[in-house]
Amino acid sequence: MKPIATAAFAALALSLAGCGDKLSAPKPLNVVSGHIVMGATPDRPAVGYFTVQGGPQPVELVAVTADLAQRVEMHETVRENDMTVMKPLERAAVPAKGELEFKQGGKHLMIWNINPAAVRAGKLPMQFVFTNNNNERILFDMPIKEAAGADAMDHGEMDHGEMNHGARAHDSADAPAAEAAAK
Repeated sequence: MKPIATAAFAALALSLAGCGDKLSAPKPLNVVSGHIVMGATPDRPAVGYFTVQGGPQPVELVAVTADLAQRVEMHETVRENDMTVMKPLERAAVPAKGELEFKQGGKHLMIWNINPAAVRAGKLPMQFVFTNNNNERILFDMPIKEAAGADAMDHGEMDHGEMNHGARAHDSADAPAAEAAAK
């Protein structure tokens, strides 16, 4: 009887050790929350906000895409020479075990021409592309919210003339309206 009890005890110890490994394993890189706020009018871009939880290694977010939108760009609102300006972002750092937050007044997405079917469904499937594992992609359905009142934010001080998008030039006046709608 002793060998059976010893074997049972060993099996129990191994299974508990396996549970401990899962509990102490580092959390993986993941998009943990987010939402999109539609522009105040259909001709204005929507704004996207989200949070990425960093995994065991630092990485960079290099793109966000959506098949059901015409264009998605990463931007950052910054203060320069007593003016608030919006600049395109090529990449954003995600610290190991930390967070990257795209939020109102800082980093954010500008999203043009979301497919009406996605708007009716209340979510936009998006792909977040990172610099690890051959450009790992994380899929995340961003819930869509309606635009807030037009008086949500005064963009009178914001200088949009400095935004340079190269071949992807657009009406930079669209960007503040969408961010204002998000507030």
